[in-house]
Amino acid sequence: FDRLVLKAERPVMVDFYSNGCPPCRRLAPIVEELAEVYQGRAVVAKVNVDRVPDLARQYGIQGIPAVLFFDGGSETQRLVGLRARGAYTEVLDGLLG
Repeated sequence: FDRLVLKAERPVMVDFYSNGCPPCRRLAPIVEELAEVYQGRAVVAKVNVDRVPDLARQYGIQGIPAVLFFDGGSETQRLVGLRARGAYTEVLDGLLG
């Protein structure tokens, strides 16, 4: 996580999810699409909160899906709950300038 997210030289979007979460499953294809669309310009990652609960606690994840955006190693924004695709692209585009 440190290398991929906190030390990234590009903006990063991290989807905190759980396999048992229906809204998380609906968000998954959007996240996969954004990973392709922003490939080479931004990092798009996923964290399963069931497999890495300490990381979820560290970032205060209380509701999922939770999508956190990082730039320069710092969290810049978070969107909790399922949102329209445009909400995620708006944040990424803003970080990319």
